[in-house]
Amino acid sequence: MWAAIVVIGALTFTYRWSFIILFERLNVPPWLRGALRFVPIAALTAIITPELVLHGGSLDLSLSNTRMIAGVVATIVALWTRNVLATIAIGMAALWALNAFLK
Repeated sequence: MWAAIVVIGALTFTYRWSFIILFERLNVPPWLRGALRFVPIAALTAIITPELVLHGGSLDLSLSNTRMIAGVVATIVALWTRNVLATIAIGMAALWALNAFLK
């Protein structure tokens, strides 16, 4: 099992490192560099959004959806503070408090 973890880790590192080296040596157009800046936030949004608005496989936009409300709180904190740790801490505190009081 450890060998598989090490091999997969090495392959992942090599794959990601290759793109860093490739973009260092190629003359990438400015419009492409600008567009690539948004890839991490788009990927993160695609991962997080379903967790916030889906409950039991169906869309739940009600005020009883504590994950969605905590996500809104975390989004406001992120926009206001631009601090990742504060966003995570306050978002999790909001989720725990909402679950404690509403469920």
